[in-house]
Amino acid sequence: MIKIGILSSYNGSGFDALYNAIKNNVLDAEISIVISNNTKAKVLENAKNRDIPNFIVNSKIYPNDNLDDKITSLLLEHKCDYVFLSGFMKKIEKKLLKTFENRILNSHPSLLPSFGGKGMYGRFVHEAVIKSKAKKAGVTIHYVNENYDEGKYLLQNELVVADQESVDSLENRVKELESITIVESFKILIK
Repeated sequence: MIKIGILSSYNGSGFDALYNAIKNNVLDAEISIVISNNTKAKVLENAKNRDIPNFIVNSKIYPNDNLDDKITSLLLEHKCDYVFLSGFMKKIEKKLLKTFENRILNSHPSLLPSFGGKGMYGRFVHEAVIKSKAKKAGVTIHYVNENYDEGKYLLQNELVVADQESVDSLENRVKELESITIVESFKILIK
């Protein structure tokens, strides 16, 4: 059984998708740790309610520590095979990248390489898709490297953008597709 570490800054909807897939025996895996940089992240409360070890790692709590070292050591301590970024808003640093090379995955709410890069996350992506009058939108699960949204793709799923699509409706549809795509990606990794 593989062990997954989750890094998340807010709600952690990807964490929820993985947790539910594991609970329903869709994935033979375990979420062994959740780490957030945000003390008010809902993902921490969700992890606590599910008896999953969870930690806050930021410069306020560890002012004299190297945060990259701290996150890496926590993931190693909890024997993680893979790391999944579920809305983690910090750039992944060198030690973590090297330690978990080709084992850190991110979910991006567009069909990369379109609408990716620094500052392109969440609602900003959906606004850009609507503004550009793109015909397709979707989700990309990709490996993380030193550059935002440039790692090798593991899986992409797409949907057609409706003629009268709003930012809100697109965001909701992509979120649904994202949950499915995250689970599909881990099925690929686990086989």
